[in-house]
Amino acid sequence: MKMSITKKIARVVILVQTIVMVTSCSDFLNIDNYFDDEFNIDSVFTNARYMEAYMWGAAAMFPDEAQTIRYGYTPGPMATDEAFNGLTGGGSGNVYYGMDFATGRISPDFYGDGNPNLDQWGKYYKIIRKCNSILQNLDRPKDLTNTDRLRIEGYTRFIRAYAYYNLLVDYGSPILLGDEVVNTNEPIEYYDRPRATYDEAMDYVCEEFEKAARLLPRPDEVSTLDFGRPTKGAALALIARLRLIHASPLFNGGAVASAYFGNWKRSTDNVHYVSQQYDEKRWAIAAATAKRVMDMGAYKLYTALKDDKTPALPEGVTSDPNFYETYPDGAEGIDPFKSYSDIFTGEAVAAINKELIWGRNTTYINEFISKGSFPPSLGGWGRFCVTQKVVDAYLMDDGRTKEEATADGYYSETGFTEQPRFFSGYPLNSGVYKMYANREMRFYASVGFNEAVWQALSSTTLNNHTAKYYYQDADGRGGVTASSPNYPITGYVIKKFNHPMDAWTGTGARHIQKAYCIIRYAEILLSYAEALNNLTTTHTVQLGDQQYTVSRNEEEIKNAFNLIRYRAGLPGLTSNQLSEVSEVQKQIERERMVEFLWENRRYYDVRRWGIYEETEQEPIRGMNPDGATKETYYQRVIPSTSSFLTRVVNKKSIWLPIPRAEMRRLPSLDQNPGY
Repeated sequence: MKMSITKKIARVVILVQTIVMVTSCSDFLNIDNYFDDEFNIDSVFTNARYMEAYMWGAAAMFPDEAQTIRYGYTPGPMATDEAFNGLTGGGSGNVYYGMDFATGRISPDFYGDGNPNLDQWGKYYKIIRKCNSILQNLDRPKDLTNTDRLRIEGYTRFIRAYAYYNLLVDYGSPILLGDEVVNTNEPIEYYDRPRATYDEAMDYVCEEFEKAARLLPRPDEVSTLDFGRPTKGAALALIARLRLIHASPLFNGGAVASAYFGNWKRSTDNVHYVSQQYDEKRWAIAAATAKRVMDMGAYKLYTALKDDKTPALPEGVTSDPNFYETYPDGAEGIDPFKSYSDIFTGEAVAAINKELIWGRNTTYINEFISKGSFPPSLGGWGRFCVTQKVVDAYLMDDGRTKEEATADGYYSETGFTEQPRFFSGYPLNSGVYKMYANREMRFYASVGFNEAVWQALSSTTLNNHTAKYYYQDADGRGGVTASSPNYPITGYVIKKFNHPMDAWTGTGARHIQKAYCIIRYAEILLSYAEALNNLTTTHTVQLGDQQYTVSRNEEEIKNAFNLIRYRAGLPGLTSNQLSEVSEVQKQIERERMVEFLWENRRYYDVRRWGIYEETEQEPIRGMNPDGATKETYYQRVIPSTSSFLTRVVNKKSIWLPIPRAEMRRLPSLDQNPGY
């Protein structure tokens, strides 16, 4: 018996009331199918509550941004030189698509063995269609006030722009639909249309974010209960991120753009998809858009105050005369370990953390990333690995590179520490390999190495565990179940997202709730410094009613960059470094690698810089998992792996391929180069 209209309406009212109570984007409920099943879709637009529920339903279709490793929606860290995993090569359990991408398995016909997988193209266009439907019908609900209409328009434009953003960064130039609601059941000719050029798409997406920003609330106007909803700051920050990408060598003319895209032209009009003409003004726009976010006054780097457990700054640093000044003028007065670590472990409350421009609550970090890094003897998988290259990128605690610190023995790959240390709540055993001694605080906050302590303090029976990765030990290659991949094949795991209380086994074991940083203020500062560093003359940039005059100002570069370094307890750039454009770029590249470790930035950075092939051609290295003694374990080796783990370097790997099914349906749709 069919449900009466009255009962149908009652059910929808109850459903919508539930949705209105939801405040985090991680909990958005997709009711599109409900409306399709119970009503003609036009019923969505009969009142304000239905329309808003439909809007958040569109937002709910986005993947969890933390989902970058297992069942990833994007290639993510494991498709770069910052991460590695010993499990891939096919099968329902091998759902690490970044490894599949890096080893050449992804194609227009295959996006991963599980579901969801890397094929997100169609989903993003479904989101866009829903947004276009809302924008087309904004005037229909009679109970929609003008204030609410503008608010819904702002969120809808952001959601649509964010769908295009994801298409742009992962697939390259999208098909731009504008405000068109694509009809169903039309002849194939109706749907056939070409892709935009990269410049056209970039300008369109940024302009859509601009329109959204004018309607969205400022971050200080949003309740902590609404953490996860986009704000004006989120829209402007994503513009800054996109404009930096647009200015970078891969997309801005010159040798790199020519090498990758010189022969890639739109088949319908023979126009280059990616501009082959260098334009310095793009760097100026990138700098101005980053400065606009800085000038909002709404964001700052998170810091934790120094206490009696904070390690003293190293003595004798002379490279930076401001190093011993109080933060933000120097590195004194804060706890550099906690100031970084708290952001990711759940210790800092995400909803009030002014470094998070946009983030979301998530269970994915605990369920997968924490599980993947925890030692097997504590209930984890122990195989979400960091590479030796990352370990080598971390500076010493006095700001020197490991090479610079070798001469006086401050860095050594011979011998072991004699005394234990305990700083900032972090225990460091004696007998630790000297490679891991005297390193900057972000290293200890981020990397789990052989004989590091996993505190697991919520467990009263299994805690303060020293993970030993020697071959025969419980967490080593020979100590786990035969043929198991659950050991750190490089000798290092990602520890960045683990709180000292987190535990998987033992009495009372639990995890601290985490939030994932989609974009944070540290990125804006480094983007600003990078954009300024690439300018050779003064430019004026108009952003709405704001005008910015930008040039390569060493003081501005230093101030932005050094805030990151000081927060990490490190000295800032020297005057000699600042005077050299290439040296500043080198420092920015190193800083982004360690600061944003496993935050899904490295994959895009090495590509936009035009160094993807260079970074991938270097073999992944780590310690020797077959070593049973200190002497045999602590050797730099290329992990012995199956052919499934052989990384493939190919220019086509700049982007994902467009699904072959889409290519067949749309004759004017050009595939990405190399596929």
